[in-house]
Amino acid sequence: MAITTSGVGSGIDIESLVTKLIAAEGQPATNRIDKKEATWQADLSAYGSLKSALSSFQTAVKSLNDPADFLGRTSTSSNTEVFSATADQTAVPGKYGIEVIQLAESAKSRSGNFTSADEVVGTGSLAISLGAKTFNITVDSENNTLAGLRDAINAASDNPGVTASIINVDGGSRLVLTSDKLGSANAIGIVATDDDGMPEDTAGLSRLATVNLTTVQAAQDAIINVDSQAVTRDSNTFSDVISGVKFTLDSALPGTVESLSIGLDKGSLIKNVNSFVKAYNSLADTMASLSSFNADTGAAGTLLGDSALRSVQSKISQTMSSSISGLGFGSLVSIGITTNDKGHLEVDSSKLDSVMSTDYTAVSQLFSSENGLAKSLDSVLERYISSDGILTARQDGLQTNIESLDSDREQLNRRLASLDARYRAQFTAMDILVAQLTSLGDYMTQQLASLPEPNSIRRR
Repeated sequence: MAITTSGVGSGIDIESLVTKLIAAEGQPATNRIDKKEATWQADLSAYGSLKSALSSFQTAVKSLNDPADFLGRTSTSSNTEVFSATADQTAVPGKYGIEVIQLAESAKSRSGNFTSADEVVGTGSLAISLGAKTFNITVDSENNTLAGLRDAINAASDNPGVTASIINVDGGSRLVLTSDKLGSANAIGIVATDDDGMPEDTAGLSRLATVNLTTVQAAQDAIINVDSQAVTRDSNTFSDVISGVKFTLDSALPGTVESLSIGLDKGSLIKNVNSFVKAYNSLADTMASLSSFNADTGAAGTLLGDSALRSVQSKISQTMSSSISGLGFGSLVSIGITTNDKGHLEVDSSKLDSVMSTDYTAVSQLFSSENGLAKSLDSVLERYISSDGILTARQDGLQTNIESLDSDREQLNRRLASLDARYRAQFTAMDILVAQLTSLGDYMTQQLASLPEPNSIRRR
């Protein structure tokens, strides 16, 4: 604990007195600074909340800026185990009868039985073809086993897509060749040049010639009937039959006609509209809270009366209530979106559905046309929330003000430190003077006490 001699002469607790005087002197100024900071911090937070809400609304608005987002199509297969389909915005709504006669298949062939994968198969060469493409394998003492031949086929750099494998069955080992390409044009063939001079027998390398291979799966095209019209393709996935529609075939069911329905994607359009309405209502709640006033309690929103808030509210309201010329449905009201007494948007689902049935592209045009709501609202919002926008400027100004308070506090602290030093000097001087006066008083008292009493002098 610190030891101080302040107040020895006077008996006054100078340390406590100076501390209280400095606190009394500095508290009003400190309170003023703290109040300014609290106010500016509250405003800064409020602008941040407003900017965040406007940004979220802008995100919803931007998602309505692309006409393609409103022109979706639905595709419905009556039996997805047979086929499925997807449709883009170019697909024309309609219904089609689909019969899947057969699926596209890849070729697969197998050899006869060998005793094992290590059995010698002979030497010579094999010309292996996949459709119109052929590659050659030289078979010599380095690779003349069934396993060696498998590895040579798979490692060939000019192999157009034939995979070799070995399966071990009850009868022995077999070489299996599989194409990685679908369609009848991709059959597998093998021509053997056998060193034994007999390329067509069942001995030596000839055992792997096409004549001695068994077809496990013939290469074939997919065949479907679309409204009783035959369509042949070398794939089970294709998009060149019905404009804007992509088919994926999963199984054949000849003799059974399934249906494909292409329709307008009203569900996605309604979802886009509802997302816009929800985002606006959230923004409206934020702005209402920031500018609120309770007459009973006197409580007010942080930005009550703020010009920036009033301005952006007004601009958004004007834009959303305006009518776009040249459109059959040129306003939110015309497609069933109105404002209730709480300032929220509401969607009349029946009216919106009626508009979509009358003119499906009308909603898209209202939002995403060149002079539509999305572009107009985005332009308004950008002026407030961009890096050089109005709200950003307000935030920067408040931040500068808050930072300037550090200088005010430093200046106050210097003034109080100077005042503290002056008070201590004054009270210390007073204390010394009191001590001196007290000492002098004590001395005088002692001197007076030593004088003889008056009566004692007369008696002498």
